[in-house]
Amino acid sequence: MELRSRLPGGRVHELTQRVERLEADLAEVRRHNLRLAELADLVQELLLPMADQDRERIDRAIEKFQDSI
Repeated sequence: MELRSRLPGGRVHELTQRVERLEADLAEVRRHNLRLAELADLVQELLLPMADQDRERIDRAIEKFQDSI
């Protein structure tokens, strides 16, 4: 039996709209995650040139940051 025939009138349309909203939300979350990854890369690139600082401390900070992602 087809699902459509078991759902009350209008319910298919309501569910279709809900799925479309969820897909849009998921796409937005993916865009935010990509942006976060880009920012994490940028922060890492900015931290690395600080070679004249305490290298061990910098390495620990980078490792801690990477573990938190």
